[in-house]
Amino acid sequence: MGACWSNRIKAESLSNTEVNSRGGKNLSSSSSKVSSASVPQTPRSEGEILQSSNIKNFSFSDLKTSTRNFRPDSVLGEGGFGSVFKGWVDEHSLTATKPGTGMVIAVKRLNQDGYQGHKEWLTEINYLGQFHHPNLVKLFGYCLEDEHRLLVYEFMPRGSMENHLFRRGSHFQPFSWSLRMKIALGAAKGLAFLHSAEPKVIYRDFKASNILLDSNYNAKLSDFGLARDGPIGDKSHVSTRVMGTYGYAAPEYLATGHLTAKSDIYSFGVVLLEMLSGRRAIDKNRPSGEHNLVEWARPYLINKRRIFRVMDPRLEGQYSLPQAQKAATLSLQCLAAEAKYRPDMDEVVKVLEQLQESGNISKSSQKEHHGRGHIHSNGRKTAYPRPSASPLRA
Repeated sequence: MGACWSNRIKAESLSNTEVNSRGGKNLSSSSSKVSSASVPQTPRSEGEILQSSNIKNFSFSDLKTSTRNFRPDSVLGEGGFGSVFKGWVDEHSLTATKPGTGMVIAVKRLNQDGYQGHKEWLTEINYLGQFHHPNLVKLFGYCLEDEHRLLVYEFMPRGSMENHLFRRGSHFQPFSWSLRMKIALGAAKGLAFLHSAEPKVIYRDFKASNILLDSNYNAKLSDFGLARDGPIGDKSHVSTRVMGTYGYAAPEYLATGHLTAKSDIYSFGVVLLEMLSGRRAIDKNRPSGEHNLVEWARPYLINKRRIFRVMDPRLEGQYSLPQAQKAATLSLQCLAAEAKYRPDMDEVVKVLEQLQESGNISKSSQKEHHGRGHIHSNGRKTAYPRPSASPLRA
């Protein structure tokens, strides 16, 4: 929903997997949305969801006006579900305005190609129509006219975390350590909010491309098409056909189809590791043995003296060794092979808040004590001779 929609959506075509209940894998290069049969039945009827008073029912003609008749130069991005267009509406009434006036919005227009798109479209309205949180993308409304299905969101001008982590070029400068930790904390708060709902909501597709950033780099979770309610009562899990993105899904979910909130926590551990390392969860362009980020990094995460092997060299000099160790340990805990050993999201939030506080303390001490050392990619500490500004810059 930001200026970087194009790359965000095209990134969905990276290697993804569909895994059936027996654990068989079928790689797909077209979309991370890999099953139609397993899209969850929503707890409310379609009529109840669409009549929600929290969001607006847009007319198709209004959205045509808003997006300049869906002109190609209004396209923010394209994906398997369809295209996302930039539009403008009045900030108060949400009625269409002339291009360049009023409030910018992002309009997702689904392809008219069947059941899967409609179910995911409805699921997204079900959750984002009910929930409002600073770390969830805001859904303004929807359009359902004849065969047309559209969703209208707030515009996220900084694009996705994925773009800033992995794209190269003048538009995507590498994020600093402090900014990465800020974004990780915001995303964690979004997941913690979902997990605190009754019943719990399992996001099921947590990844860097689904973390969007506003103008102040505040993280907001987007794309709720795969979300579903967690187990109720004395049930320990929800049984479902596996959906999501290869490289982020928890091992027990891949093997059994048993979905719990701990599945999201594993995915969070993968994304945190991407933030620490600057590497993709799955990257076939890496040397043999380094294709799968978690498998490659785990031995280094276990040994605190070798953590520097994992750290993104672009972050050199921006963090202390204790900060790196704490963040790496958190990632390792989230990636525990057995779900019961993973922390819950409230615990994750607390650790990331402590990291942010320690960063602020370190930032202040850098100004007072010029000789403070920080870890470098070779594992050694080097003192700053005369630091004129904090290395923990955002």
